[in-house]
Amino acid sequence: MEAMNDDLAALSDRIDRTNGLLERMLVEVAKTPSTHAIFVDAGYLYAAAGRLVAGTEDRRAFDLDAEGLIDALIDRARTVFADSRLLRVYWYDGARRRIHTAEQQSIAELPDVKVRLGNLNANNQQKGVDSLIRSDLESLARHRAISDAALLGGDEDLVSAVEAAQGYGARVHLWGIEAAEGRNQAEPLLWEVDSQRTLGLDFVKPYVSRRTAPTYEATAGVRPTREDVRFVGAQIAAKWLAARGREALVELLPGHPYLPGSVDQDLLVEAEGVLQYSLRGQADLRRALRDGFWEHLQTQY
Repeated sequence: MEAMNDDLAALSDRIDRTNGLLERMLVEVAKTPSTHAIFVDAGYLYAAAGRLVAGTEDRRAFDLDAEGLIDALIDRARTVFADSRLLRVYWYDGARRRIHTAEQQSIAELPDVKVRLGNLNANNQQKGVDSLIRSDLESLARHRAISDAALLGGDEDLVSAVEAAQGYGARVHLWGIEAAEGRNQAEPLLWEVDSQRTLGLDFVKPYVSRRTAPTYEATAGVRPTREDVRFVGAQIAAKWLAARGREALVELLPGHPYLPGSVDQDLLVEAEGVLQYSLRGQADLRRALRDGFWEHLQTQY
């Protein structure tokens, strides 16, 4: 009996010590400020902001003041998460062979900003960005580095990232750009997050400005021959291949003789700049341009 009482006393003492340790931990946790981070899917941001302000998702048609917009996002988060400190802004974008563009490099040099790059395929579609967002969200939540995440995006593939972070106790708040019409965020994503917030036209407009594209009159100068245009198409194809590499070529070839819309538009704009002549509405010259482009690429495969 005496031995049993000693054991019970020892057990009670251990429980008291454990409770004391837990109380001290809770006090320390209460003293530790909450931390939030902002996760920006740049592909969604450019498309939604461009559509809302400039009427187009084509990045070539408008300029976006990324530094000013990032500062505005940080200020908004400071208001939303009033008792929290910013960890950093994560900026996710795509780039050929994951090599920073000049614009992405300037964003990466901003304080409190981390640029993470996925790849771009031949159709200028981002690849691997969603998995980067999930990896960062899950890792930061697992290590208790953040308590709240503001996620600016709209892709349904981000649902798994939200679930992963929530599984470790972080709260995920979905931010979106006002849609010009309908919705620009997937419903399953809206269902999973802890809160939703829309950034309207007044918020976005100061940071988006439409570019003035050069125009060329079809009647100006001498009309180029089909061979001239075909040669220019081959020249542009050589530059395209040098910039994007054989991986992009392999992705493009199955679509022959058709070009993805974004590639075809780039080809047209660059050719008009070289020729100083408008090819709009001139089907025979446009066909010659594409023929020259494809012929060069096929000789390199």
